Amino acid sequence: MKKLIFALVWIGFFLACSPRLQQTFFTLKDIPQSISPQNTPANSLQVTAENECCRQQSSYIPDTSHLNFMPSKAIRVNVHIMNAADSTRNFSEEAGRAYVKDMLYHCYKDYSSNNRMWLHPPGQDTPVLPTRYHYVLTPQGDDPTDDGIYFHYDDELYYFIRRGKTANMGNRKVIEKYGIGLDSIMNIFMMPHHPDSIASPTYQAHSAGIALGNAIKITGAFALNKKSWMMSRTLNHEVGHNFGLSHAFNKNDGCDDTPPNPRCWSPDDKPGCDTLMSNNVMGYNNNQNAWTPCQIGRIHSHISRLKGKGRKFIIPHWCRLDPKQSITITDHTVWSGEMDLYGHLTIQTGASLEIKCRVSLPKNAKITVAPGAKLILNNARLHNDCGDEWLGIEVQTLGKIKGEVVLMGNARVEDAVYWG
Repeated sequence: MKKLIFALVWIGFFLACSPRLQQTFFTLKDIPQSISPQNTPANSLQVTAENECCRQQSSYIPDTSHLNFMPSKAIRVNVHIMNAADSTRNFSEEAGRAYVKDMLYHCYKDYSSNNRMWLHPPGQDTPVLPTRYHYVLTPQGDDPTDDGIYFHYDDELYYFIRRGKTANMGNRKVIEKYGIGLDSIMNIFMMPHHPDSIASPTYQAHSAGIALGNAIKITGAFALNKKSWMMSRTLNHEVGHNFGLSHAFNKNDGCDDTPPNPRCWSPDDKPGCDTLMSNNVMGYNNNQNAWTPCQIGRIHSHISRLKGKGRKFIIPHWCRLDPKQSITITDHTVWSGEMDLYGHLTIQTGASLEIKCRVSLPKNAKITVAPGAKLILNNARLHNDCGDEWLGIEVQTLGKIKGEVVLMGNARVEDAVYWG
């Protein structure tokens, strides 16, 4: 009994003398007075200067050591199958739905696996990285019968003509009439070649497509009996255009890892194609199943930048807190691109995180800076991109060891419950 009492007394003494973890939110009053007023973070939405790295597409290339920093982004799409009034020029509704779903499946197979590039810049071997995006067939509203696949019968607008006086590739009339959710859903129109065009010996009735910002037109599936996996590559190509990619056979496509090439469709297309054929998604070839790091970075720069091309088509999963997708920083890390977090952010003891650009945190999320950890806001902007509030920056202290928050340049904290 005496031993038990002694043990309890010793444990009590030890607990009384051991430092306890303290947690407080870092707020405006914690900012040193030496920071000039113009550099003091404030709840302001004014446009301010940013670090150059925030605008560089290289800052948005997935880090394979920390893929959780870049959750796969969901691109909303719907599909419209255009047909003549007598319903003879395109798929039936049953066959059309099956074709669309199979086409999107083959799109997924290519962009989720990615493939090694056949052509490389001199002296380089292009890395194969995950694309980190996917398509989601998206209905409009809560109608249980709406599956995001639509059928239209219109003799004046059902067809696709590539060239000539009656060419309508870039014409938006069919989009304006039948488009659904164009402000947030990428509309894909599957249109057959005009029967008169196919009958002409001079008309090249290939599978083809065109990207028109919030919509895409593709042709060739029905009249040319193109398999769904063939059309999936045309679709992936056009989606690439809508997210900022240029043709990869050009010298100035904006990516150094996509060597220019002679646009070989197949290895026996013309002399030299046996060694100079590309398989890049943005080329004209019969594979189109490879994305380079630069191309992936360019796509994600258009997704992550608030005014980026294509951001409006992304399902904003960053609006809802998902603790399972919380991020823990365990080493010295620098974030050089804009980011949208899905969960909490924790910087562990001995680690540091320097944020150089915009970071959005979901409603009720918080940043935790553990004892001995450091958060550096270098011209950074912390906010919530969904019109809600996140909690703020929690700094932990254990005895004399405290988490540290450093503000540099025009750092700003917005939409935080615990700040001002």
